[in-house]
Amino acid sequence: RYSLFYNHLKNIEESEGGLDKFTKSYKTFGVNQLPSGGIYCKEWAPGAEAVFLAGDFNGWNPSSHPYKKLEYGKWELFIPPEGGRSPVPHGSKLKVVIRAQNGALLYRISPWARYVVREEDKVNYDWVHWNPPQSYIHKNPSPKRLKSLRIYESHVGIASPEGKVASYKNFTYNVLPRIKDLGYNCVQLMAIMEHAYYASFGYQVTSFFAASSRYGTPDDLKEMIDVAHSMGITVLLDVVHSHASKNSEDGLNQFDGTDSCFFHSGYRGNHQLWDSRLFDYANWEVLRFLLSNLRMWIEDYRFDGFRFDGVTSMLYHHHGIGTGFSGDYNEYFGLHVDEDALCYLMLANHMINTLHPECITIAEDVSGMPALCRPVAEGGGGFDYRLAMAIPDKWIQIIKELKDEDWNMGNIVHTLTNRRFDEKYIAYAESHDQALVGDKTLAFRLMDAEMYTNMSVLIPLTPIIDRGIQLHKMIRLITHTLGGESYLNFMGNEFGHPEWLDFPRIGNNESYHYARRQFNLTEDDLLRYKFLNAFDRDMNKLEERFGWLASPQAYVSEKHEANKVIAFERAGLIFIFNFHPYQSYVDYRVGNWQSSLTVAFKYKILLDSDAGEYGGHQRLDHNTEYFSEEFPHNYRPNSIMV
Repeated sequence: RYSLFYNHLKNIEESEGGLDKFTKSYKTFGVNQLPSGGIYCKEWAPGAEAVFLAGDFNGWNPSSHPYKKLEYGKWELFIPPEGGRSPVPHGSKLKVVIRAQNGALLYRISPWARYVVREEDKVNYDWVHWNPPQSYIHKNPSPKRLKSLRIYESHVGIASPEGKVASYKNFTYNVLPRIKDLGYNCVQLMAIMEHAYYASFGYQVTSFFAASSRYGTPDDLKEMIDVAHSMGITVLLDVVHSHASKNSEDGLNQFDGTDSCFFHSGYRGNHQLWDSRLFDYANWEVLRFLLSNLRMWIEDYRFDGFRFDGVTSMLYHHHGIGTGFSGDYNEYFGLHVDEDALCYLMLANHMINTLHPECITIAEDVSGMPALCRPVAEGGGGFDYRLAMAIPDKWIQIIKELKDEDWNMGNIVHTLTNRRFDEKYIAYAESHDQALVGDKTLAFRLMDAEMYTNMSVLIPLTPIIDRGIQLHKMIRLITHTLGGESYLNFMGNEFGHPEWLDFPRIGNNESYHYARRQFNLTEDDLLRYKFLNAFDRDMNKLEERFGWLASPQAYVSEKHEANKVIAFERAGLIFIFNFHPYQSYVDYRVGNWQSSLTVAFKYKILLDSDAGEYGGHQRLDHNTEYFSEEFPHNYRPNSIMV
């Protein structure tokens, strides 16, 4: 694998003048304003017979501005300035006109378009030339690379209690302060790359270089990222390079009139489950397009890294469809692995690490591909983190299938600690996947219909709400502290957002009722959502203080099946969880490592899910001091009584 990567890198150096020049193509392809006032245009359309530029600037004449044909399917056009001014004004609508091999004229949006807009009364998007007299100027430097990532997974369009598509401005001034207050230091933005179908959650991308216009302008997004940086918040982009929308009117599909431009031709170029097109990662121009795309998001918008979506689909020719992974190495090495896609990921991580070493990359891989998060120089994938995707599935399985008294402590610990050595994992109890219609969030699984009627503090606490609130906190805390080297939460789930997430579509009469986040629920003192919100905030603030995510993996000293107790140490703290549905304990001995030969170590409660401010029953005295003594317990040299 390293040999394949090295050969690609060597070819880029020899034929393109180096990786830096190769990945700067976003500055020359598409339609670009020159300092002289002229316009330079460049496209890759190997299947085209002829290429033209049409738009407002030439009265939509489809043949007045022909491109010149270059080598390897490239085309270029230079339009001189008119009286020292640009011949294509800012805000002009444009289309690339392709004369296909069958003679048909195809009006296409450039794959490199920076801004596309759909007017309310239209079905298709318009490509708009974005060249404002003064672009947004970033004022704040990017935050330094974080040791502990606490990620707030977000979607700009639903980030409001109102039933509408929310804006970048709304996120900047209303949501970012909330994220900061909750103790998250990183925001991961979904559905930024333009997608014609809103209900696709941003995963059916049509314009890869365009920030979605349904939330505002490119400058609005730049301002949003700049303000996040001023708060010390790292900003990641959920990037979709695993597939592309089949939409040929607004997207890449059949750009030059063939099915092989950017994608594999025929069966291999289609994803059976997603009904989308699959990139040909062996193609030189596809590599240029995707690598330049990453670089543009970093350098133009100042994103601090990426979460790569659908990595499992990229890694294997079977795309993970109907395939289980047991950990056997034969599942990860063989002809079923798409080495071209893997090589692209290695090139992407190498480029990012070389040109922007402060940036972070995350892989969404459910297969467990070995060395995905090891350096490229070791033959690894080069990612910094991978998602611990087994953890949310385990919590769902436990809640759905087991009675409380049947919860298996050993199985919980195994799932939370079962990760590849020296590869960093992002732990999460639930993400956007669990919030979507057809699934349920943890809060909704735990409390279901009673969330509509019994979340008021003015009515007695019912057994279902009580159990749901307590387990919601405990599940998130043990996942945060034991499950990985980073933590992720999807917006709203921190306070147990009721109901599911469903975008406007024909099936729900185009309703926005479920395409919103009701942050206002946490601001109502008469509702119990405030307890979950406060616990999540203090959990993150405690990690910020002690840094357990950046510490070595926890030492688990106890997973007691009868007592339903899990105890472990990490970052100099002792974490003790009592999952028993009705049994509390006094004088409970817990092992610890700290030596007490010269001093008696004293412990105090730092975070208590049973505290009153978190909707608990206040059964513990926080003034109590617990002393470590030289009494071996559970293979630890010392212990404390709690």
